[in-house]
Amino acid sequence: MAVHHLLRRGISGSSPLHPLRGLLLASQELGRRPLSSSAGDVVAELRGAREDVKQLLKTTSCHPILVRLGWHDAGTYDKNIAEWPKCGGANGSLRFEIELKHGANAGLVNALKLIQPIKDKFSGVTYADLFQLASATAIEEAGGPKIPMIYGRVDVTAPEQCPPEGRLPAAGPPSPAEHLREVFYRMGLNDKEIVALSGAHTLGRARPERSGWGKPETKYTKNGPGAPGGQSWTSQWLKFDNSYFKVVKERRDEDLLVLPTDAALFEDSSFKVYAEKYAEDQDAFFKDYAEAHAKLSNLGAKFDPPKGISLE
Repeated sequence: MAVHHLLRRGISGSSPLHPLRGLLLASQELGRRPLSSSAGDVVAELRGAREDVKQLLKTTSCHPILVRLGWHDAGTYDKNIAEWPKCGGANGSLRFEIELKHGANAGLVNALKLIQPIKDKFSGVTYADLFQLASATAIEEAGGPKIPMIYGRVDVTAPEQCPPEGRLPAAGPPSPAEHLREVFYRMGLNDKEIVALSGAHTLGRARPERSGWGKPETKYTKNGPGAPGGQSWTSQWLKFDNSYFKVVKERRDEDLLVLPTDAALFEDSSFKVYAEKYAEDQDAFFKDYAEAHAKLSNLGAKFDPPKGISLE
């Protein structure tokens, strides 16, 4: 999502945990929730998975790539297609190799490697739920707002159900504001939500070898954490706050990244209203971000039970 680049960058905090072939085979076989799982069992497993995600974040600093994983599974949603799963969205399809190889998903296999052991441990949790749980938990553990999440998403079961390539945002299109609207309006999101979600660029780095954007390293990234290098949008790129909007507005530090789609937030008159507000008021940003992230995480999802499952 614009997030575009949360996006395309592919950040990993550790080495691979499984050979790719074995990982993909496992991910394809474990798509469905066991029929024997009761609602109580699923709640317990979701809570257990959330605690294991928290521990993973502490040991690997993989917050950015987990956010990106959830966003890119959900961000393929097309509101104009009624049929599930052709509409795309948060349905676990990103675990399949064909979708992992989409250009916008470069590096995301590393995120799948990181969370596969959690999926193996908590088999009653679907990939669709785990991707969104990991994404929301990463935001919260980085100091961001509590995301009002629900669970119970159903997984697709075959690679033939993956969405076509080309539904995710690009970082440097010819008309950045127009491109953002084209992509996010297709998802059913509005200008306020576009700008709020863009604020997640406060986390993470772009890597030129994966996305074609950013410097090989800067004074903020040369020593990691995680694999060194890349260019971040903010100086404290594992802390979720409103500094992204301040950086994009001021554009004073050449070691901090500003993509064309970032700059558009202060150049487009409608986007600018929200961008200026978030640069001045972190509480307002957190409130709007939490609502937008929750909405994004539900796009295209089919829930069982139909009203979803709350962990609170």
